Amino acid sequence: MLAPGDPLSVNNERQATAIERGSGELSSSLAPRATGVDVEALRNRVYSSSDLSRYRTRDRLIIRAADLFFYSLIRAICSTLRWEVRGREHLDTILASGHRPIFTSWHACMLSATWFFRDRGIVVMSSVSRDAEYTGRVIKRFGYGTARGSSTRGGGRALAEMAHCLDNGIEVGFTIDGPRGPLYVAKPGAVTLARHTGQAILPFHIATSKYVELPSWDRLQLPLPFARALALIAEPVYVPREASSQDVAAKQEALQSVLDSLRREAEIWSRGDGRQAKS
Repeated sequence: MLAPGDPLSVNNERQATAIERGSGELSSSLAPRATGVDVEALRNRVYSSSDLSRYRTRDRLIIRAADLFFYSLIRAICSTLRWEVRGREHLDTILASGHRPIFTSWHACMLSATWFFRDRGIVVMSSVSRDAEYTGRVIKRFGYGTARGSSTRGGGRALAEMAHCLDNGIEVGFTIDGPRGPLYVAKPGAVTLARHTGQAILPFHIATSKYVELPSWDRLQLPLPFARALALIAEPVYVPREASSQDVAAKQEALQSVLDSLRREAEIWSRGDGRQAKS
């Protein structure tokens, strides 16, 4: 048993507090759910490109240019990757059971993941910052949607939007250590959402044999052309609606552990390939 003040015990308490806070915000935001949702309006919100009129002309030009550049770059590189997939049956099992997946991964593999799961209509949480305009517009070109909010700003509203998406047959996803870290530390959004919707968290990780690691907080990996790519998909994590705060914190720990294990497996695979390149 963990003693009070033990670092792991303190971490568990913080996780439980964060999840309970998120649950409270989500419960409040979801009050209108029983009256139904305008699905057409929902789809328009999450899939339409945001209005740039609030930005200066120079900023609008930069955002549009960056959008086109990064879309072209990702498409040109990732279309050459040679894929191996392990665990696809876990996604198939979720869909066969009538559930919908809550895709969950680390920021580091965001570029390759964007390509791998393209054109599924997945709605991801996106921050409300100007930087999010770049990524938001790019991923929408690949068939994604966005729910605007983050762990620090508008998170309750974004989670509610994602819950409405799940209720209406739209898959959702998280880069779980975003929007600004700490690196490889899972935020509680996916567990909170799973608890309120009854849907399945699907942890995954993607590695490539050759990549450049960017000097950013998330160590974002840019695959190199014609690299081998490995998609690792783990068993789903379900969170009962009636789960206690301790049970929910345990699910959060389990999700963290699974994502860490996937990353370690991917790193071993990448090192074994012997052809990776880092900046």
